[in-house]
Amino acid sequence: RSQWARKHVKGYEALAAWQPQLLRTDGLVGSNHSIADIALYSYTSVAQEGGFDLSKFTNIQLWLDRIAALPGFIPMEPWTE
Repeated sequence: RSQWARKHVKGYEALAAWQPQLLRTDGLVGSNHSIADIALYSYTSVAQEGGFDLSKFTNIQLWLDRIAALPGFIPMEPWTE
């Protein structure tokens, strides 16, 4: 299996692990947002550019929306070549 395929498997495993946590809490490590949320938001918000389909991860989509709604949030510019 290619390195790309192995990375996708691991990525989907990580996303699946977040789902139950984000059902219980607003953030990845508790009720309040933390540096973990900020750090993981940037990659997760552009996961589709890496071939990930987030449509089945409802709790993650809601989490992305909550992060984007935080005061002072500055969105990332879209990738262009």
